[in-house]
Amino acid sequence: MRSKIIPLSLITAVTVLLGLAWNFSERPLLLAADEFLVGDLLPDAPLLAARGELGVGVRTIDLVHKDQADILNYKDGETPRYDRPLKVEVWYPAEIPSGKEEIEIYREVLGNRGDTLRPLIPFEFKGRSLRDATILSPEKPYPLVILSHGYTGSRLLFTYLAENLASKGYVVASIDHTESTFRDANRFTSTLLNRSLDQLFVLDEMDRLSRTGSGSFLAGRVDASNTGLVGYSMGGYGALNTTGAGFSPKAVAWFKSISGGSDALADRATGSEVYRQSQDERIRAVVAFAPWGMTVGVWDSVGLQGLTRPTLFVAGSEDDISGYENGIKAIYDGAVNADRYLLTYMNARHNVAPNAPPQAALQNGLHLDEYLRYADSVWDQRRINNINQHFVTAFLGLHLQGQDNEKYLDVPISANENPWEGFKPRTAVGLELRHDRPE
Repeated sequence: MRSKIIPLSLITAVTVLLGLAWNFSERPLLLAADEFLVGDLLPDAPLLAARGELGVGVRTIDLVHKDQADILNYKDGETPRYDRPLKVEVWYPAEIPSGKEEIEIYREVLGNRGDTLRPLIPFEFKGRSLRDATILSPEKPYPLVILSHGYTGSRLLFTYLAENLASKGYVVASIDHTESTFRDANRFTSTLLNRSLDQLFVLDEMDRLSRTGSGSFLAGRVDASNTGLVGYSMGGYGALNTTGAGFSPKAVAWFKSISGGSDALADRATGSEVYRQSQDERIRAVVAFAPWGMTVGVWDSVGLQGLTRPTLFVAGSEDDISGYENGIKAIYDGAVNADRYLLTYMNARHNVAPNAPPQAALQNGLHLDEYLRYADSVWDQRRINNINQHFVTAFLGLHLQGQDNEKYLDVPISANENPWEGFKPRTAVGLELRHDRPE
């Protein structure tokens, strides 16, 4: 009997079908209908980018910082007072009931400052958390992480990082900085004055809500004395001032000139007794993404010497907003009293912290800045998100959870020359990581 020759194309097709059958039976296959959500892993994601084992819940809380200086209405030497509202999104380890999908619909806007710059366009995007889920009762209270956005920005700008950290045993509080968000941005003086004050107030409030008898879902669940502060751009500016980098005389004089004569920033300057007393030891570690201010003289060498907490700086080598050599790297070099790291995305610009671009920002006809708010023109933002998840997990795990993570942080400076711990073969490229200890 003559043997039949089976065409190679048919063999290939059968092999593919069998492979698909194995995928369906043994593990979920990512289909076209499935969504890649912000914070999900790319195939080349480093090891610690993966979510933890805990479910994630999310709630929104409204806070009011009473009797604050209304710098926007400063006039003729008088500063009115007002009750300053702050909306905070809180992610936390949670019980996910059987049959419940761990999905949240976040509501955000494109645009900026409404009619004064670009019209506000509402949109929605999905995340992997469950709204109002029951918080898990821990063996000991969870460390706290506070997130602080830039100017302009939103408490929802880093959902990829907030959800990831909550799944690893942190309570994460992300602030909407009033008068500095996409929806309500106002003059820059509010951001300059209020950023560090907002961060300290939210720390106090999270501490209050965590106490037994507070009536909050956080009661007994949070250890605010073990806090990490994460800031991006103006949030980084605030985080550094919050944790020891007093403002320079030049910064105080500049603020006075643009505010119409107010000396209010002097209370946050090096040498101020008010500033000295505001230093809060509950903050144990700092992550500063692209912190703004050095290129305009916000800090001098004396002010930067006040930074003493472990700090992870994250920057793009071509940052055109905060600057690199004379900006973020200059801050890193000047923080001589801190155990500090500098992670650099080579050839990236300023956007080394936000979520990857949502679908709404990909539409034709929009202002380019709606896309560039989230994207880098060299790096895949999803890749940046995964790398940030990895290094922030390593850094905060080391300093807030006592994990043995040094091997992920003490790596050769250039990823192009030597492999980095936790990175898959051929994937640790385009990055630099410096580490300097106190002098």
